[in-house]
Amino acid sequence: MANDAPMTPPTPDASPPDPQALRRSRVRMILLFLFFALPVLASYFTYYVIRPQGRTNYGELIEPQRDAKGLALTAVPAPGAPAVAVAGPTALGDLKDLRLKWLMVTVGPSRCDEACARRLYFTRQVRKTAGAEMERVERLWLLTDEALPDPALLAQHEGLRLYRVDAAALEALMRAAPGTRSDEHIHMIDPYGNLMMRFPKDPDPSKMKKDLAKLLRASQVR
Repeated sequence: MANDAPMTPPTPDASPPDPQALRRSRVRMILLFLFFALPVLASYFTYYVIRPQGRTNYGELIEPQRDAKGLALTAVPAPGAPAVAVAGPTALGDLKDLRLKWLMVTVGPSRCDEACARRLYFTRQVRKTAGAEMERVERLWLLTDEALPDPALLAQHEGLRLYRVDAAALEALMRAAPGTRSDEHIHMIDPYGNLMMRFPKDPDPSKMKKDLAKLLRASQVR
């Protein structure tokens, strides 16, 4: 005779998500974010809250900081480098080589006058003063035209990163003070892509050095 016993329904293959496990996962993600973000947040707390009147930074702090991660950059191959296909514009925040780095930024046309050459020289020399910490700092030259800089000039600046950028987008981000231009300044972008400081026109490199040392000391992001 056929077995008339009722059949047991099949057990579902997947059990419903455990709410406690989901909560633990979210907490871990938040803690991981805080682990990487706290050093930069601490440095800003030191600059903006603890010593707002007594701070001695030389560069002008940009308040509030401006998010530069969306700025579109097109890499420019160094003269003499092997020919490779140049990728289209990439947001600064998506450039893996620049993540978690302090960026010293020079901007302007490829035809570099005496003041431009001096700014490039200052960024090179000030970065060197960081010693063992200088790998935490990158130098960028953001070109606002389609020409190429003088190869003889670039030969003096090994490691300088060249990117082409839309001049209008750059000016909208940097918004120089009245009576000045963005290409007259060296700018600093923090490891999370925030434009946070500009140095004066014709800066004093010894004072730039002190600012950079304080930023690196206050923020241990690596």
